[in-house]
Amino acid sequence: MRFSSPAYLAVLDDAPAKTRLRISSACCARMREHAESGYPLEVCGLLVGNMDRQGWRIAQIRPVENLNRERAADRFQLDPAAYQAIDRELRGTGLEIVGVYHSHPDCPARPSPTDLDSAWEGFAYPIVSTRNGSATNILCWQLNDKGERFRAVDIEIVA
Repeated sequence: MRFSSPAYLAVLDDAPAKTRLRISSACCARMREHAESGYPLEVCGLLVGNMDRQGWRIAQIRPVENLNRERAADRFQLDPAAYQAIDRELRGTGLEIVGVYHSHPDCPARPSPTDLDSAWEGFAYPIVSTRNGSATNILCWQLNDKGERFRAVDIEIVA
């Protein structure tokens, strides 16, 4: 399986993250529903909320179109116009874009080398694993201090 190959394992940092993703069950459900509705293709979207010393507090999930047409089964390209529109909409609200989620159809919720290449420092990266059209789990990741690998982030379901 490709997710256990040396190239895929090389993107993971074994050190635990010092931050956590605080998210409501409703936001998790929305990510799952989005992943299931887009199956067998990857879907993507934005996490809207705030970040503090403890990590990210997610207030909203914003699905965004996957612009990747050639390899949408295993790649995503976030629509930059949608990102900019949501960013403009949030100005003055006290909320901001703090992460990007996407799905992995019929693959584990672990980041790939491609995910690493497009990751931004300071963002949270939940990945939704879908198997046969059903979302099975969500794992969250962030770049390590050097920006060279992903660390696992604990997910805390909050009200």
